[in-house]
Amino acid sequence: MKKQILLVVAISGLTASCTTLRDSSANPFNWFGSKPPAQTASGAVPAATPDPRPLIAQITALRLDRAPAGGIVYARGLPPTQGYYDAALVPLNRGRPVDGVLRYEFRASPPPADAPVGPIRSREIVAGADIPRAVLNATTSIEVIAAANRQSIRQSIRRR
Repeated sequence: MKKQILLVVAISGLTASCTTLRDSSANPFNWFGSKPPAQTASGAVPAATPDPRPLIAQITALRLDRAPAGGIVYARGLPPTQGYYDAALVPLNRGRPVDGVLRYEFRASPPPADAPVGPIRSREIVAGADIPRAVLNATTSIEVIAAANRQSIRQSIRRR
């Protein structure tokens, strides 16, 4: 009789904690995926958080390399001082071309403390982005934006 009561109490305790188990890391269904974006009261998905990294000061070079699954766009930038890191080409418009133009912002994290300016060669930073073939085929121009300038590629982007 004591075993049965103990079993009932244990099962009751486990089922009472099911709601907390659903959201915990102990649940195997939470191990590999992320939760869907939360919805507001109106049912709309909130906009993505803006990237906190500042725009790189200047773009010095831009190129597109072909890849079997599309292309890779590379940009070389020049920050104001040495020590910038975590550079990325951040897609605008969710990575979809608008009027045939695919736009990126060149962003990088500044150094944590004051850094020396140094020569140009020591300040250069490179970032790249993968562009799927379907997006590349719908693109007539790729534009990368910095704080002081922007560069674009317009030469035969589409795969033949």
